[in-house]
Amino acid sequence: MLRPKIPTMPSPTGLITPPTVVEPTTVVQHHPTPAAAPTASTRPTIQLTPGTALALVGAGTAVVLVVGAVLVSMLLAVAVTGASVAVCAVVIRSLISSQHRR
Repeated sequence: MLRPKIPTMPSPTGLITPPTVVEPTTVVQHHPTPAAAPTASTRPTIQLTPGTALALVGAGTAVVLVVGAVLVSMLLAVAVTGASVAVCAVVIRSLISSQHRR
């Protein structure tokens, strides 16, 4: 019952063609011409002056503060929503229990 069954290979049907013989071809090596010497890059190099470094630090700080404020406000919204749902649940439970006492 727990022994695996090994599938048997079915015998081919129809016309069977013999495998084709591939004959090797000659390999011709071409000697590439030497490439020209690399030229200087035309892209300007980035130079950080103290002013630009200070601007980058200020922009990074602003991004961190904005993202932090958004995340804290989302957390606060979830906390306020959870607290209000809990208060509603307590009020509804007290209303239902007081209705059963009467």
